[in-house]
Amino acid sequence: MTTVFIISAPSGSGKSTLVNRVREIVPDLEFSVSYTTRKPRGQERNGVEYFFVSREEFEDMLRRDEFLEHADVFGNYYGTARRFFREAKERGNDLLLDIDVQGAAQIKRNLPEAVSIFILPPNREVLESRLRTRSLDTEDVIQTRLATATREIENYENYDYILVNDRLEESIVVLESILLAERLQRTKTKLTAEAEAMKVRAESCRLKNVRQRLQPILASFAPAAASGGR
Repeated sequence: MTTVFIISAPSGSGKSTLVNRVREIVPDLEFSVSYTTRKPRGQERNGVEYFFVSREEFEDMLRRDEFLEHADVFGNYYGTARRFFREAKERGNDLLLDIDVQGAAQIKRNLPEAVSIFILPPNREVLESRLRTRSLDTEDVIQTRLATATREIENYENYDYILVNDRLEESIVVLESILLAERLQRTKTKLTAEAEAMKVRAESCRLKNVRQRLQPILASFAPAAASGGR
C-alpha cells in the first residue's frame, strides 16, 4: 500500500531543506517533482527542483487531466502529475508531495487517506528574516509572501501534523519519525524501543497535541492580518 505524504509550509519556512534531507534518509520514498510555469532561479535544474514548462504546455496538460492537483501561485502555475502516484504504487513505494495549501486541499479531496504535514516557522519575525537572508525576492515580493503566509497559516487545522521548524537537525529527526511512524501503523509487528520513541516523537506533532504550542506563533502573525497585511 502506497502512502501519500503531503508537506506544506509558507515560503521561507525551510520546507525544501527538510524535504531534501529526509529524502536522503528515508528508504522507499519517492518524490514528486512539480511542474511549474515560473522561470528557474539560481542553480535550479529542469527535472530536479521542478519541471519548467511554458504556460501553454501546462494548460495542455490540464486539458488532458494529467494533474492530481494544480494551483496558480504568485501568477504562475504549479502542479503534481498523476504519473508520479501511479509509478510509486507500481514500485510499492510511498510518495512525498511538496505542495501549497491549495494543492493539499485538492489532494485530500481526491485521496482522503493521504497524510498531511504543515511546517511552521517559530514566528513571523523569523520567517521574514529567512526570506530576506536568501535574497531571492524584491521587497514587494517579500511583503506579498508574508501576507500569503498569514493566509496559509490559517489552514493549519486541516493538517494531520504540525511541525515547528525552529532547529533544523531536530526538525529533520521529527519529520523522519512522522513518516516512519505512519508506515508502522500499516504493520502488526511488535515495536522496538527505538520505534516506540519514534512514535512518541511523531505523536507530539499531532494537531490535537500541539495546539497550545502554536498559540504564540499564530499570534505573531495576527498583527499583520489586523493591520491589512492580507
